[in-house]
Amino acid sequence: MAQPEGFDEFVRACSHRLYRVGCLLTGGDLARAEDLVAETLARVYLAWPRVRQGDAFGYARRTLVNLHVDWRRLLRRRAETLTDRPPDTPGGPAHDGDIAQRDSVVRSLRRLTRRERAVVVLRYFLDLTEQGTADELGVSVGTVKSTNARALAKLRVSPDLVEPARSAASPPRAATTKQIRESQ
Repeated sequence: MAQPEGFDEFVRACSHRLYRVGCLLTGGDLARAEDLVAETLARVYLAWPRVRQGDAFGYARRTLVNLHVDWRRLLRRRAETLTDRPPDTPGGPAHDGDIAQRDSVVRSLRRLTRRERAVVVLRYFLDLTEQGTADELGVSVGTVKSTNARALAKLRVSPDLVEPARSAASPPRAATTKQIRESQ
């Protein structure tokens, strides 16, 4: 079966952005994010003749969010494939600070409800307006505002987002070998 015109370019240009949004929506569940993106791209593919002339990324983004919010329907159709090999792990240099910060943000997002997480991701990661977020989720602007306020209140007090340097409860850091030598 031949690919619809322009769909390959769309996938190359937008799949990484969709994956990042999926990671944030799922609270860091990478496998679930991959499944969401795959299902989203499958639906965009089917609707490609209709959406390619308009805002294809907007259509894909809304599909991704809808699939995330309505996760039970997706779970009914999802078939797991068991293998004897562990999943591939990403390679490359690890940046401990970046990884720790990303992990703390993901843990904090997991504490939010699905709707709260969707509002935060759409408003602050994708920079949508309140009206755009409301349109994307199919709710009123007032619902977006109140949901956003509740989500931000939860994030402000999230123990995962407290910086160790500002936290009085954090354990003292172990001294490095260099610091020990200098103190002798």
